[in-house]
Amino acid sequence: MGTIQIENVSFKYASMVNNLFDSLNLKIDESWKLGLIGRNGRGKTTLLKIIQGKLPYQGKITSNLKFYYYPQTIVDNKVPTRKIVEELSGLSEYDLWKMEIELEKLQVDVNVLQQQFQVLSPGEQTKVLLAILFLNNDGFQLLDEPTNHLDIEGRKVVSNYLKSKKGFIVISHDKSFLNPILDHVISINRNDVTVYKGNFDTWQKAMNQQTNLESSQKNQLKNDIRRLHETAVKRKSWAQKSDEQNPDSTGRKMMKKSQTIVKRVDSEITEKRSLLRNIEIEAPLKLNYVELFRPKILLEINNLELIHGVIETPPVSLKVKPNQVVALIGKNGIGKSTILRQILNVPQSFTQRGQIHLAKNLKISYLQQNNELFGSIRQLAVNKKIEPEMVYSNLRKLGFERYLFDQPVEKMSQGQRRKVALAMSLSEEANIYFWDEPLNYLDVITRQQIIEAIKKQHPTMLLIDHDQDLIESVATQKVILR
Repeated sequence: MGTIQIENVSFKYASMVNNLFDSLNLKIDESWKLGLIGRNGRGKTTLLKIIQGKLPYQGKITSNLKFYYYPQTIVDNKVPTRKIVEELSGLSEYDLWKMEIELEKLQVDVNVLQQQFQVLSPGEQTKVLLAILFLNNDGFQLLDEPTNHLDIEGRKVVSNYLKSKKGFIVISHDKSFLNPILDHVISINRNDVTVYKGNFDTWQKAMNQQTNLESSQKNQLKNDIRRLHETAVKRKSWAQKSDEQNPDSTGRKMMKKSQTIVKRVDSEITEKRSLLRNIEIEAPLKLNYVELFRPKILLEINNLELIHGVIETPPVSLKVKPNQVVALIGKNGIGKSTILRQILNVPQSFTQRGQIHLAKNLKISYLQQNNELFGSIRQLAVNKKIEPEMVYSNLRKLGFERYLFDQPVEKMSQGQRRKVALAMSLSEEANIYFWDEPLNYLDVITRQQIIEAIKKQHPTMLLIDHDQDLIESVATQKVILR
């Protein structure tokens, strides 16, 4: 039976003050279907790289497994897909039937093997790379966010596909995707790493219990820590005075006794502080939402179709009333984002049929699908006429580290950039929100924060996303494009 034994592993990047991992100890069995969960920036991808030996670290990792990593690096995406399969898997042309079997399980037409990889849809590319990964039965697969380019149906297909596989580690933030396939979870917390036997719900239940316990004990523990700290200070002061007043052996004995008491008190303080180590959310998120009661309809679309050459979006009609969250649902590439941009009058080369009526003088917050942000957080806030301190406050609630506040946003990870864009949208005053895949790259805790904020405030919103948990939790109306 294959295992991964991680012993006293410590690691940090050159730019970091504190270790990302500090004396990490884990034992992973090759049969585990394991989810790697944690806030953005906690080191999930880094841990996979360390396991593969791609980053230098202190400590020891022992394994008799061969690792296969998704996403693989594609050197030339202009060649036929079968060539990429042969290069990445080592299959000969005569053995491509094995790849066809995997593609059929993933509901991908085997004719994609003859097409250039670059012309495949993002979802098809994802499935092809996953199929290549699982052609190798002699290894252990490491999957880094395989759901990013999959629509709702695609996520279901891949989830069912992974159920049939024997063992792997997967990083994902999609509860509906993860829950059916996991039997173990590694949780990278604020101050430790824990392993749970069970699925996503098992982890979430345990984390909720821990959070509730820490929250209920927080004030009492802070009072205890303050009292113990005052005791330690008094003891140290008393011991110093005793030593000065009694320089003989009696004074030294009293000094030694006081030092022993101080050490015991310091130990109690450390123990008390450890009880608060993993609380993730200090305060709930809040949208800067200004409710409108008139007009009664903020957005109305009648038989809208957008046409560009052979590309044509399906007709859509909808109404968005105050306090409604309308979810626009459809497979990848059907035109959801195009429709959103047309509503907002963003320049694009489509001919419009049908009508769009958007109420006048609305304050609109638009969260785009991409993360193309440049400059500092402060400058981005100033450009949008948002108070920077409000953005910083929301970022802290989202688990954003303070040392990132002064860094250029374009240098951040995708998850960190997404949090900056989300914090901007949360902070600007708005009567209606247009959110295009807001959960892209965001961790599971942030996703839950967003759901709770929407459920509590009932903002007016037109929403596009492929996360079933989000849609089922907040949508008051679903508009499906076919």
